[in-house]
Amino acid sequence: MPRLLLAAAFVVSLAGGSAQAARCGGDFNGFIASMAQEAQAGGVSGSVTNAALSGVAPDPAVLAFDRRQRYTFNKTFEQYVSTRVGPGRINGGRALLQRHAALLSRIEQQFGVPRYILVAIWGLESDFGKGDTGKLPVIRTLATLAHDCRRTDLFQGELLAALKIVQRGDLPLRDLIGAYAGEIGQTQFLPSSYIKYGVDFDGDGHVDLRHSIPDVLASTANLLRTSGFKMGQPYGEGTPNFEAMREWNRAVVYRKTIGYFADRLMGQ
Repeated sequence: MPRLLLAAAFVVSLAGGSAQAARCGGDFNGFIASMAQEAQAGGVSGSVTNAALSGVAPDPAVLAFDRRQRYTFNKTFEQYVSTRVGPGRINGGRALLQRHAALLSRIEQQFGVPRYILVAIWGLESDFGKGDTGKLPVIRTLATLAHDCRRTDLFQGELLAALKIVQRGDLPLRDLIGAYAGEIGQTQFLPSSYIKYGVDFDGDGHVDLRHSIPDVLASTANLLRTSGFKMGQPYGEGTPNFEAMREWNRAVVYRKTIGYFADRLMGQ
C-alpha cells in the first residue's frame, strides 16, 4: 500500500539542507542531472549516482498506475476487510506468531508495539513476505514520479532517500526493487521511512527490509512507536493508537482492517 509519509523538513534534510528542487517536466535527462548534483551535495557519492541514474528512463506504466491508485479505498470497511482478512491469512499469521515468538517478544520489549499489530501489518502488506512486494527498479520508478509535476517535491525526496539506501550499504542497487510508488520490502516502506525508521535488528550491519524478518518487524515497530503507539492501550477507531497508525496509512478503512486482523490473530 502506497504510504506517502514524508515530512517537508525531512525532504529538505535529505537534500543536504537545500530547499531548491530540481525542475519537474521538460527534458528528463536534464532533470536527472540536477537530481544527481543534489544527491551528491547531500553526501551520496558520484559512483552511486552514476550507477543508479545513468541511462534511467521514465516508465509510463508507473505514471498510469499513479493516476488510478487514488481509488484504492473507495470500498466500505466490510467490503474491504472481506477481501483482505480470511481464514487462510489468519491461520498463517497465527503460525508465524508461534514461529517468531522469541523475536516478537524482544521487539515488544524494546519498542512497545504488540506482536499482533505487527503481524497484521506484515500480512496485509505482503502476505508475510510471500506475496507481491513489487518487481520494479525503485530508482526508475521514483525518477519517473519525481519528474512528473503532480507530486514532484515528494518524490524528489524519495529518490534522494533511495540513493542514500544504496550509499549506506543497506541494499545493493540490483536489489533495490519495489512497488509502483517506490515502496520497498515486506512491509512496504517508502525510502524516506526506510532511512528514518529502519532498524538493523539482526545485527549484520545493514537494514534489510526485503529479506531480514527481524529488520522488517523491528523497523515497523519503530515507525509506530515513534508515531506515538502505546503498548497495552486500545487501538480502535477514535483512540490515540488509531491516530498513531495514521503514520502507517492514512486511510481509516485500512487502519480499521489492521485492528480487525490483530483481533482475529488474538482469537477475538
